[in-house]
Amino acid sequence: MIFPFTAIVDQDEMKLALILNVIDPNIGGVLIMGEKGTAKSTAVRALADLLPEIDVVKGCRFNCAPEGPFCSDCIEKLNKNGSIEIEKKKMRVVELPLGVTEDRVVGTLDIEYAIKKGEKRFEPGILAEANRNFLYIDEVNLLEDHIVDLLLDSAAMGVNTVEREGISFIHPAKFILVGTMNPEEGELRPQLLDRFGLCVQVNSLTDKNLRIEVLKRKAEFDDNPEEFFKKWDSEQQILVRKIIKAKENLKNIKIDDSALSFVVDITCQLNLDGHRADIVMLKAARAFAAFNGKNGITQEDIKAVAPFTLRHRLKRLPFEDISQEVDKLNAILETI
Repeated sequence: MIFPFTAIVDQDEMKLALILNVIDPNIGGVLIMGEKGTAKSTAVRALADLLPEIDVVKGCRFNCAPEGPFCSDCIEKLNKNGSIEIEKKKMRVVELPLGVTEDRVVGTLDIEYAIKKGEKRFEPGILAEANRNFLYIDEVNLLEDHIVDLLLDSAAMGVNTVEREGISFIHPAKFILVGTMNPEEGELRPQLLDRFGLCVQVNSLTDKNLRIEVLKRKAEFDDNPEEFFKKWDSEQQILVRKIIKAKENLKNIKIDDSALSFVVDITCQLNLDGHRADIVMLKAARAFAAFNGKNGITQEDIKAVAPFTLRHRLKRLPFEDISQEVDKLNAILETI
């Protein structure tokens, strides 16, 4: 049994960033920076466990959605039978280990099948397992750059195309990317940092009462997980209903000119590259507004998500401390 999401003490920024990505997976994932033992992986697994089952094409190795887009296998099945069967599956957290090869990530030729049957067949990789699930990368800063590039490209395009060894195969690869890193163990290149939609910082709790509450809940959960889960069930159900409603209403949230102008008012005052920060901030603000049951995006919604969308994109000069740009961002958000 997995520790309930709503029972995680504090770490509100991390929990909110994960929820916003569930409401709108197009936000582009979340990078969680911080120390070990701060409930990062627990939060991801707990959120996946909380969410309702999803509809998938029955027997599909790639978890294709019944409404598409489809993998090459499902397209062939549709052309042959004219219809597809549907089954339900729980969302999973797929972990990507350090030292993983490119073949394992994108998939490759199924050698065993080729030897036994004398036919070529595609063997799905981690991107296939991750489709419509969470893809969790612990210590993403220690992963080889070309693997991170490959993952971020697939996350952005939502599709994995494999052309190798006489095999041509396409399948959807739409996942919620969650990377974690401890900056003290090495940094990610700015180009890769920018590709993560949101970024949050988690720290060990310093408040004595909160630390006691962590110990209390963990001991209670370890002693009797079923009873502990019952205790938190009503809060879990309230949260899942709120997320489902937000997903349903997301595209009904109005994006008016004042919201667009407010986003640009913030980004124009900062030292940023490109327009990704503006785009992600607007998407995150819309998801935040939907989560809070609103019909439009307010300035407060944008201010609430701005730190998540900008913190990892702030540029600094050589020998300049990043805290100077963060202070500048905080000053802008206070005065604007």
